Parts: sequence; C-alpha cells; structure tokens
Amino acid sequence: MIEGYKMAEADYEKIWNETLNQLRSELGEEEFSGWFTDISYLRYGENTITVGFPSGFHRDRVKTRYHNNIKTKLKALADRDIALEFEVIPDEKVAAGQKSTKKDTHDRPDGASGRQSASHTAKNAESAREKPKRKQHPQMRDDYTFDRYIVGENNNFAHNAAFAISRNPGTAYNPFLIYGGVGLGKTHLMQAIGNYIHENSDNKVICVTSEDFLNEYMEGIVQKNMNPFKNKFRYTDVLLIDDIQFFQDKPGVQEELFHTFNTLLNAKKQLVFTCDRPPSELKKFNDRLISRFEMSLKVDLQPPRYEVRYAILKATAENRGAVIPDEVIDLISKNISSNVRDLISALNKLISYMELMKQPITLEIAQKNLRDVLASTPNLSIEIIQKAVADTYSLSVNDLKGKKKTQKIVYPRQLAMYICREMTDYSTTEIGEAFGGRDHTTVMHSIEKIKGLFITEPSLDSTIESLKRTIKELSVK
Repeated sequence: MIEGYKMAEADYEKIWNETLNQLRSELGEEEFSGWFTDISYLRYGENTITVGFPSGFHRDRVKTRYHNNIKTKLKALADRDIALEFEVIPDEKVAAGQKSTKKDTHDRPDGASGRQSASHTAKNAESAREKPKRKQHPQMRDDYTFDRYIVGENNNFAHNAAFAISRNPGTAYNPFLIYGGVGLGKTHLMQAIGNYIHENSDNKVICVTSEDFLNEYMEGIVQKNMNPFKNKFRYTDVLLIDDIQFFQDKPGVQEELFHTFNTLLNAKKQLVFTCDRPPSELKKFNDRLISRFEMSLKVDLQPPRYEVRYAILKATAENRGAVIPDEVIDLISKNISSNVRDLISALNKLISYMELMKQPITLEIAQKNLRDVLASTPNLSIEIIQKAVADTYSLSVNDLKGKKKTQKIVYPRQLAMYICREMTDYSTTEIGEAFGGRDHTTVMHSIEKIKGLFITEPSLDSTIESLKRTIKELSVK
C-alpha cells in the first residue's frame, strides 16, 4: 500500500481474506476449519477491521491463540497497523460466516469475497438472533459445555480436537475416542460436543451410556425385533456412547456396535466414545471392533495439574454463587490430585456446610470438615503395592520378585518399584530387597526409567493414578 493512501472497504476485505488464505496455508485445513470457518467480516473503520463470531467462547479462544498472528499478517499486507475488533453474533453462520472464509477465499482466485452491504449483514444478523433457541437435549446435561470446561496442559489437545469436531462433525477426527481414569472429564467433553452440535445445527444427536445401549439391545432380543434398535442408532447424525469398557465380554452387543460403527462411518456420521483405558487394553473384545477403535483419533485425559485444579474449583464456586477463600481453594488443590470428581466433591461438601450452618468457610473449618479427604496416605506395605500391580497386569507377585526379564514382566516390575518409592518411606535398598533381593541401583534405574516414560507416554499419569487408588482401597480393607 502507498503511504498515506486512504483504504476503501474493498481494500479492507481483500486484506482480511488474504490473511485468512495465509492462515489456511500456515495452520492446515483441519485446524483452520475448526476455528476460522464461521468467522465473518462485518465492517471496516479507519485502520480497523471488525469480525463476527458465533459465540463468546469461540471469540475468546481465537483471540487468545491467534490474535497476534493475525495482526502481524494484517500489518504486513496493509503496510500499517490494523486494529482488529471482535463481535459476537449468534448463528452468524446463517448470516455470512461461511461466505468470507470457506467459500470466497478458497474458490476465487483473488481471494476477494462477494461484497455485502452493512444493512444486509445487520438484517441477517438480526434474523439469526431471532432464531428460537433449541430445547435442551434430554440425554445431556446443560452444564456440560465448552464454556464450562477448564482447559490445561492435561487436556488441551483433547479439548481442541473436540471443539473442531463440534464445528464440523463427520469430517475430520472421526471416529473420536476419549479415554482416561475416573473423574477426569471424559463425559463432560463428550457431551460438550453433543450440546454444541445440537444447539448450532439441525443434526440429530444421540447420547447414551453403555448401559443404555446394552439395555435397548437386550430389549430387541427379548422382543425378537431388532429393527427399532437398528433404526435408532444407525440413522443418526451423531452418536455418543459413554464408557464402552463395559461392553467387555459381551459378544452380542459388540457385534451390533461393530455394524452400527461401520454404517455410520460409511455415511460420514460422527462417532464419539469414552473409555477408561486405551483400546489396546480392552479385554475380551471383538478384534474387528478393537481395530475400529484403534483407527480413531485417540486422546487421553490425564489428572489435572495444580493450576488447573485451582481454576476448576474457582470456577465451580463462582457458578454456585459460593464465596470460598483463596487459601481454602489452595488447600484442596494441593491435597487432591487424583481427579476432578474428587475435587468437586470436596468443594461441594464445604458449600453444603456453609449453606446448612449459615457460616462462612474459613481455613480452619475446611481442614476440620475435610480431614478424612486430606488425611495422609496410611502406611503401606510393599506387598500391597506388588499385589495391586500384579493383578492389574495379570501377573503373580512372584513374577515381580522373580528373575524373568521379559517385557511383559519388566515394565510392571519397574512400575511397582516406582510407586513404592512414591507412596512409601522405604529406601531403595529396602525396596530392592522386597523385589527378590535386587540391588538398590536396579531400583534407582527402574524409577528413572518410569520417569522418562512420562514424556513419551502421556497416558502414564492416568495409569499410575488408577493404581494408586486401587492401592489405597486395598490398604484399608
């Protein structure tokens, strides 16, 4: 651009669309489609471009992740600073969202969009606002949304994939499998996908637990009529099934799920599943079905770190309208690291106390009411840890103590040694003695080996937390 040149609206639109073209090339089609397809060019001002978003959540995520990148590209193209303003226009997709991104910037050689008057844009936006809000989906919780999902290092990738799916169901990331331990937010994330699709499209969404799916299958068997079952689950746009691990050792329902899976996938319909473990660890499952799950985009949810735990508690307290001191939030966050469900349970206990006793929560009151939750782990024996690990990996305690060095035994043995060091006060020498008289250097090597795996195996956090819960349960029996 020439210095001092006053840009016209066509210039601003052309610069905006060229920016989108560059973002598409830089980010790739899948990431671009997930975040930029429904953003629309609204208007221009002096050195200002205003764009519209279908929701506040979408606006905030793009602003956080891409704002600086976008401004850099705008400045390079315009040869001057261009301010970027964000507006939320619900259902902007109906108005003009796809017009300025998906169609025009991709199909037209110059990247310019068809021009749309400000009055026409406003009229369309007003029509979008008047569109009646869809009723809450009967199979999903209304609070399981992306807005209420706290994002951190433990779930960032899973969240981004889930949000991209909700924007373009049945295209990228299909099928989608979310796995992890109890209380880590698998159901919340799955239902957030369903709620978003239900609210922002006409797609038919079915969300069921594995028990619901199994019960409807059994009803068809009893009545000797499987057509209602097949018609329901094979003729939908989005199918969400929670806790598929409960289909283990149930060959009949697995067979039906296999055919349902194939029918929907071939029709480019979205499939989302949750499970408490990766597909490779599912036992007594049809090999064909396992192969289908393995072809999914698989994401694991790990226990949240302190910062995320703190943010979850803070947000939950605010949503409940409860005033909880920061030192109490800190107390819970530092002492409960297993999963989100345990965190919320502890917080709810304090809120209930506050409501029933008509007293504000103090640090002393919190410590008193949560003493059972915050109590330190009882003294554990190495034998209990060995038994828990051996049972989990279908081994005997003697296998862990023995001399065999097959991978099937070495990995659980190293894991057991690591957990012994984490959960007990035994020295490496004492631990080595309990594992068949091994030298303390062998124990140290095993511990370092497991620590190194945290980098290459993100699911290891969940595995260890699950084992720790099992060990604690065994220790109080």
